[in-house]
Amino acid sequence: MSKPVRMADIAQQLHISTVTVSKALAGKEGVSKALRLKIQQTAEQMGYQRKMIQAERNARYTIGILTERYYIERAQSFCWTLYEGLLAALTELGHIGVLEMVTASEIRDHIIPPHIQSRQIDGIVILGNFPLSYRKLLMETGLPIVVGDTMNASLPQDSVLSDTYYGIYTMTNYVIQQGHKNIMFVGTSQYTLSDHYYGFCRAMSEAGIPVTKNHLLTDWDIQEKWALSLETLSELPTAFICCCDSVAYQLLRILKERHIRVPEDVSITGFDDYILSSLCTPKITTYSIHVPQLTEACIQLLLERIQEPKRPPQHIVISGSIVIRDSVKKLTRKNR
Repeated sequence: MSKPVRMADIAQQLHISTVTVSKALAGKEGVSKALRLKIQQTAEQMGYQRKMIQAERNARYTIGILTERYYIERAQSFCWTLYEGLLAALTELGHIGVLEMVTASEIRDHIIPPHIQSRQIDGIVILGNFPLSYRKLLMETGLPIVVGDTMNASLPQDSVLSDTYYGIYTMTNYVIQQGHKNIMFVGTSQYTLSDHYYGFCRAMSEAGIPVTKNHLLTDWDIQEKWALSLETLSELPTAFICCCDSVAYQLLRILKERHIRVPEDVSITGFDDYILSSLCTPKITTYSIHVPQLTEACIQLLLERIQEPKRPPQHIVISGSIVIRDSVKKLTRKNR
């Protein structure tokens, strides 16, 4: 007997989100007449049953959104943006999103939030790069899990990733096309930001610019404390490629304190397109990840995992695009 058709199957067939399918079949606003008709016709052709519509409407889940407290309290923006997007999409579908925060010491001591430990939620979306041992501990709860914006190949978990590798690769290429060759990456070559760094390295390599340790300005020290400083630089590059907008914003502040002008003296780019990048002066050129697609994909995978706990893990990559603003100067032959 064939499996019943679900909203997720219709969404996959039409290359749209489950949220859009749900709105169309429920008669809610936010979907054009043409798309609504197409969704309804596809649902009928695929054999989507009225009783399935009612069953999916009646299914209401409580979803835990787990992240490290640091990312929220220290305004690590992309994580907060993802949380807001997840909460909005869950509410739109009639589900409940619960923010679960843990401290660094709780992670180190393997302490799991009470709602997760007691299984008072139906599934978990993990935001942030938790240690492997903590991730394994979460898996032992038996709750369905989707990991947002990171993954570990050694764990059989669904994940939705922003395309950071090609995002930074694209951004670095853009800066090179503006005439820059003396470019420095600001971030780290390890852990969660390794894709950013490797994207930078690939673009530089393809441009014939060998990357050495002198092309990396770290924003954290070996004790994982904030350590962004220009003190170690013998000379400024012509451009900084920053791992995220919050780092670009802090770097801009440090440069201003030294009376170094952006972009007249040095160019800066960010990543994530957080609000800080558009509020500062100059506004920072950045790379925007399509957050609604990322959050909706997280929810879609998690709902599928709840309904089909034994299906193979899936991994979805969400792309983005450059947002050109005022922080990159086009160099001429004279001032390269």
